[in-house]
Amino acid sequence: MLKTVLSISGRPGLYKLVSQGKNMLIVESIATGKRMPAYAHDKIISLGDIAIYTMEEDIPLADVFESIKEKNEGKTVDVKAMKSDKEIREYFATVLPDFDDERVYTNDIKKVFAWYNALVEAGMTEFKPAETAEDSTEE
Repeated sequence: MLKTVLSISGRPGLYKLVSQGKNMLIVESIATGKRMPAYAHDKIISLGDIAIYTMEEDIPLADVFESIKEKNEGKTVDVKAMKSDKEIREYFATVLPDFDDERVYTNDIKKVFAWYNALVEAGMTEFKPAETAEDSTEE
């Protein structure tokens, strides 16, 4: 599901991939539903390609979102209630206990929480692709 959700540098919020054109993508804002082009020169990254550094291995963002969902029972994270960077980092440690404290910055954590909140508010709560019966029989 996260493969089609995009973050575009310089533009607020998240976008859903609608279509591809020549030298551009057609994206739709998750918050407003407004469609617009995103060009090849824009820095575009799929949330499915992002991972969080931990002490042992990198954890895909979908797994982090699932952990946040379990911790908050599917509700949004109230980042404004956390006054200091220390509180934000402590809360993130309850979600992902072995995250690399030196390589994961507080701004990165805030961005993860903002993305999670945007997806939950848009009604997107399934972060991992559902495995079909065909996939399990092939393995």
